[in-house]
Amino acid sequence: MTIRALTCAVGLAVGAVSTVGIADAAQEPQADLLQDLRAATARYHSPAQAKRDGYVKDSPCEVSPAGGMGFHYVNFSRIGDPAIDPLHPEVLLYAPGPSGRVQLVGVEYLKIDADGSLLTDDDRPHLGDVAFNGPMPGHTAQMPVHYDLHVWLYEENPNGMFAPWNPSVSC
Repeated sequence: MTIRALTCAVGLAVGAVSTVGIADAAQEPQADLLQDLRAATARYHSPAQAKRDGYVKDSPCEVSPAGGMGFHYVNFSRIGDPAIDPLHPEVLLYAPGPSGRVQLVGVEYLKIDADGSLLTDDDRPHLGDVAFNGPMPGHTAQMPVHYDLHVWLYEENPNGMFAPWNPSVSC
């Protein structure tokens, strides 16, 4: 191998290592955020604790051909805040476990769209570097145009941690 070829090979190897390092560094804040979120929501493995903290069951067990979401336990006092607090999600997601008892499978963030228009998204929130879905119409007549983001912290989702529906969740 010539000196020039060796120099190019070393340069490419260093570049590849640097790129991997940059990608890993970019993912670290997201990993730290998810770890903090797991710690902040661990007490909600008990639906009774969720109820004590102001969450109320607000839906039947949601399922579609794309997968499930489970039961939505909503803390209505958190909806409408101008900022998203990543450690205090607006919604907790529960699904029946193997024994039939409900278990915490994830969380959902919800932010009302500022102008109520489906045509604009200049107020789209983010969780770390992940953009929320929306704007979307309300799912009921009382629900306004909003953004939401599901985070499957406790039930792996083959479609991705932030996909709305999880094929691993059933009712």
